[in-house]
Amino acid sequence: MILVGAMLAATTGVIAASVIAMGLISLPVMLRYGYDRRLATGVICASGTLAQIIPPSIVLIVLADVLGASVGDMYMGAFPPGAMLVGLLCLYVAVSSLFRPKLAPALPPEARPLRGGRLFWHVLVVMVPPLVLIFLVLGSIFVGIATPSEAGAMGAVGALGLAIVKRRLTRRVLREALDSTLRLSSFVMFILIGSTVFALVFRAVDGDLWVEHLFSLVPGGVVGFLIVVNVLIFLLGFFIDFFEIAFIVLPLLGPVAVKMGLDPVWFAIMIGMNMQTSFLTPPFGFALFYLRSVAPKEVKTLDIYRGIVPFVVVQLIALAVVIAFPQLTTVLRDDPTRRPVKDIEIKIQSYDEPAPEAQPQDDVMRMFGKPSPGKAAPPGGR
Repeated sequence: MILVGAMLAATTGVIAASVIAMGLISLPVMLRYGYDRRLATGVICASGTLAQIIPPSIVLIVLADVLGASVGDMYMGAFPPGAMLVGLLCLYVAVSSLFRPKLAPALPPEARPLRGGRLFWHVLVVMVPPLVLIFLVLGSIFVGIATPSEAGAMGAVGALGLAIVKRRLTRRVLREALDSTLRLSSFVMFILIGSTVFALVFRAVDGDLWVEHLFSLVPGGVVGFLIVVNVLIFLLGFFIDFFEIAFIVLPLLGPVAVKMGLDPVWFAIMIGMNMQTSFLTPPFGFALFYLRSVAPKEVKTLDIYRGIVPFVVVQLIALAVVIAFPQLTTVLRDDPTRRPVKDIEIKIQSYDEPAPEAQPQDDVMRMFGKPSPGKAAPPGGR
């Protein structure tokens, strides 16, 4: 289930789509075969929120725009922490099932009709289309043949192609897709306009300097700053959406982080993993409400709330690992042939300085058969 959530995250980049899809398809099957309600709902909610940190995440795009980082670097930096988080979630489920088999009992033989080569072929047929779509988006960015905007267009074309092959591209589906895209774009644009006005007014009254001075008084230096920021973001995630945090709070924290010498990409990924818990923490955890809207009636809201607690703890452990080992975000970004922009120096030769090898006008004068200044004409020359 967690691996399916990771694939959905890498395919859609939208939490609502992942949670609702798994809630409609997987949750009834898990309950039918005796899976624990808390474990089943927790796995679905936690797997759905992987779309927050696994590229092509909308959250990473927003963070890159707010902090002035490259979207491509953000995607490459977020991939190892996202894979680590998937591994930790799988480890928790495996250990829980091993010590408490009643939480996730094995499926009966009649529920597993496919085995051997037939099962392998079925899995291959099901997994190849989404893997191709993932490569169109992420592979084109990592290989360097497309920018993030171009990769998004390639992903849209690939999704349309898959819908045509599956014979599911109808006028109604296309209209719904365009309508949801327009609504989301308008929603983000108006929040961006409001946050920009807020930031301009805040800076006009020197609010950014006040915030910078405030964090400079925090004991512990960089470590104290990171602790305060993560606690603040985690608490805000209980009550407001990640868009509000990204557009209102981060513009105040980003300049302080840069002046402290922190890598903007690592800082953004750390904030993204922290905000991932905002989708799981009540009372306004959106993943909880997405699952509640499609869950069967026998699943109580309290079961969902209790089921996500251990997965929030696992996500906080992953966040601590990212903070302790920033190198996780630079594994794919380290390239010895790349140089930072600040280290690039462009030298322009002045017009009144002659070139070290020859005068620039020598070749021109020689074309017309005239001697260069200060040189005698060759014998027989014009």
